[in-house]
Amino acid sequence: MDLSELLVRQAGVVTRAQALACGMSARTIARRRACGAWIELLPGVYLVAGHRRSHEMWVRAAWLWAGTRATVHGPAAAFWHGMLDAAPSPVPVTVPRGVRRARRAEVRIRHKDLAAADRLTLRGIEVTARGLTVLETAAALDDGPAFLDRALQRYLRPKDLQAAYARGLGGYGMERAGRLLVAAMDRADSALERRLLWLLRAAGVTGVVRGLPFRAWHVDIAFPDVRLAVEVDGWAWHVDRDRFRADRAKQNALVGAGWTVLRFTWSDVHEHPERTVAAIRAATRR
Repeated sequence: MDLSELLVRQAGVVTRAQALACGMSARTIARRRACGAWIELLPGVYLVAGHRRSHEMWVRAAWLWAGTRATVHGPAAAFWHGMLDAAPSPVPVTVPRGVRRARRAEVRIRHKDLAAADRLTLRGIEVTARGLTVLETAAALDDGPAFLDRALQRYLRPKDLQAAYARGLGGYGMERAGRLLVAAMDRADSALERRLLWLLRAAGVTGVVRGLPFRAWHVDIAFPDVRLAVEVDGWAWHVDRDRFRADRAKQNALVGAGWTVLRFTWSDVHEHPERTVAAIRAATRR
């Protein structure tokens, strides 16, 4: 094994064991550490001078430190799959139940035996497969519904997500992931509209009309006295091109006729109801 090639593949990160396997002596490793040419990121894991610190560096270092039986999961795995622009700190890593690792501030260890279908090797490290990665990341992020919606549009099929959920039942974060998955599979927006109407009425907001006819369309929730239209968007991944165009045409027509249009998502209605109602109330007053 050539050390320089290894460093290129591993973003400048190398373990002591790898360096020894490449023919470097323990004395040389110690000397490079002492002079600052090698920076110890985690015990026995180094960043070689000349290579920049990066999210990739930290994910690789965490996995190398945790061992080859470890699996990067959650938002760090989503970053590795290209679904997120950055990896979290600490890096979440799963190790089998029988494996023990010391606590480190840079790595969050989870003990769990993952199914073979939920692990894969990607660019030299083990990460959770796409299905489990999406579910666990959606459960962990504040804007989980938007992430899940984007993942269904770009990265995987609904049946793959459902299979991963079935394998992960009872696991950490699966309760929230399950709620999001059920909502994502529902093509009907009527339940979302009913939920928002209930919230508005409970907050004492008046002047509401549901399904107001407007030219060739219907406004989801309207306040005709102040020309305010509230549109609720379900899950974009199953909106076809014709509906997308119709929704934009309706919004343009409303604005052209002097209406104010507010759009809200599933996440706005279910996870940020107070903020959503406050925005609508403020718009009716303006």
